[in-house]
Amino acid sequence: MTFKNTTKKYLKETNKMSIKDLVGKKITKKTQFMSEKVEIAKLSVAEVRSLQDAGEDKEADDMEVLRKIIRTGVTDTEDLTDEDFDNLPLEELTKLAEAVMEFSGVGAKSQGK
Repeated sequence: MTFKNTTKKYLKETNKMSIKDLVGKKITKKTQFMSEKVEIAKLSVAEVRSLQDAGEDKEADDMEVLRKIIRTGVTDTEDLTDEDFDNLPLEELTKLAEAVMEFSGVGAKSQGK
C-alpha cells in the first residue's frame, strides 16, 4: 500500500460520523413570519413529547401551548414574555407554530409525506 492510499484510508476512517455524534445537533431553516424571515428548528423527540404533554394538560390553554411551541422551535424566542406574544397577531403565531410542527414531522401536512 502506498502512502497516498494509506492517507486516503486514514482520512476516510477519521471523518466517519456516528449517529451519537449528531445528538443535540439542530436542523434549521428560514420561514416567513409577519413579512420577515425567522429561523425555525426541527424539534427533538423529547421536545415533541414535552409539547404533547403540554397539549394534554387540562389546565393549559391553547395560547400556552402555542407559546411553548414557538419558544421551543423558533430561534431567539426563549426570552419573549407572555405579554410580547399577546401583542402579536394570533393568526401569524398560529402559522409559525404550524410551520415548526410540520418541519419537525408532526401534524396533518407531514403525515402524508
